Amino acid sequence: MKLKILSLASLFLLFGCAELQQAVSQYPGMGTLGNPDIAAGLKEALNNGISKQVSKLTVKDGFFKNQAVKILLPAELQKVDRTLRDLGMGSLADEGLKVLNRAAEDAVKEATPIFVDAVRNMTFTDAKNILLGNDSSATLYLQNSTSSALYGKFNPVVKNSLGKVGADKVWANIITKYNALPLTTNVNPDLNDYVTNKALEGVFKMVAVEEKDIRNNLAARTSDLLKRVFSLQD
Repeated sequence: MKLKILSLASLFLLFGCAELQQAVSQYPGMGTLGNPDIAAGLKEALNNGISKQVSKLTVKDGFFKNQAVKILLPAELQKVDRTLRDLGMGSLADEGLKVLNRAAEDAVKEATPIFVDAVRNMTFTDAKNILLGNDSSATLYLQNSTSSALYGKFNPVVKNSLGKVGADKVWANIITKYNALPLTTNVNPDLNDYVTNKALEGVFKMVAVEEKDIRNNLAARTSDLLKRVFSLQD
């Protein structure tokens, strides 16, 4: 089967789409798949990742209790966390970590429309590169297509969310207390930027989970189209 994939990859490089369809017909069970079918299958796989996995991040504790994407403190604030705990203020440190994750959970709700546009605009060239790529090729396509738009959308939402969940006040209190301590160097982290980037990382990590499952687990191919398209890379 690896030989078949290598042969397919060579065909994609050597021929155009019309010639490719003729060449592909020599492989059993593949001639019935047209370019639109292949693109539609990849779009369905990405939409599954969005609906099944990204949606999990938007609920309470979607980040905070998911160890794969939980937002931890940036390096600059880890020393703040340790100091607070050493001084018996562990509950304040815990709350500071929780509200960062709450803000990310709130922001990710804005992702779906941007993802839907990216999937809708996928070309056959995009689809064939994804199909013949590795376990994260579809996720990488989505990441390259949406990161700038998502950052622009997430950042103001994170800023608003930090206020809505009380994170701005919690961290203002934490940083004020820390900066007032003797023998400490003042900190002033950009929490908006940090949480925005971590929220993006979490989103793409969850999409990758679904993509890998569809590529490697026959049971995850929940439609006839997914079964036919992804059988080409088995």
